[in-house]
Amino acid sequence: MTKTTSTTSAQRRHPLGLAASLIGLAVTLGACQHAADNSLAYIDAPADYRQRHPIAVTEADRSIVVFVGRSRGGLTAEQRAEVMGMAQDWMREGTGAVTVDVPINTANARAAQESLREIQASFAAAGVPPRGIIVRNYHPEDPRQMPAIRVNYPKMTAVAGPCGVWPEDLGPSIYNKSYTQNKSYYNFGCANQRNLAAMVADPTDIVQPRAETPAYTSRRNIAFEKYRKGNTTATTYPEADKAKLSDTGK
Repeated sequence: MTKTTSTTSAQRRHPLGLAASLIGLAVTLGACQHAADNSLAYIDAPADYRQRHPIAVTEADRSIVVFVGRSRGGLTAEQRAEVMGMAQDWMREGTGAVTVDVPINTANARAAQESLREIQASFAAAGVPPRGIIVRNYHPEDPRQMPAIRVNYPKMTAVAGPCGVWPEDLGPSIYNKSYTQNKSYYNFGCANQRNLAAMVADPTDIVQPRAETPAYTSRRNIAFEKYRKGNTTATTYPEADKAKLSDTGK
């Protein structure tokens, strides 16, 4: 009993020491919990980077911004080509209506309406039906920002990530499973998957192969006829020698 009383008195005489001990204990427990959380996060992750960072096919917006001045309506040559290219892409990959946001009650509102008519004409020339275009009016919130026409439509796209997640350290540690078990770290392969998703032309190719196109029967029949007669089926190019730069050495 006397010992307990003396310990309590010592703690009262040295409150800073007691506080330091409690802080040290809390930090130790927090580090253990953090290490355990990281270990669990890595254990749950598949070993194959293609399964840790899968490429998903989802729907996202493709958009362009058409800047319009105060006194000039219509589109410039670069803007006209950009709008026409977007209209042609919509015919191939669009999964929803084209939305055109036009500014109103601004200094360039009248010029924006003239540009809108040319945008609609470009989409119609590309084959986009009128019901496939939705026009919406908006008023910009930031007065410093130049009001512009925003054109967008949804399309299928491939995404992967997010990258840059590091649940464990790369250095040696008893809590680092990737180091002790000679496994790839969690973020390994994420950038490759993300770049592949950004480069693929048709996201559906990731899920399933394309159907075979019809065979070129005209050329195939010529090769079969040569084979039937016992002739060589190789193609000869008479102009091949003409493409050489020099006849030196012949």
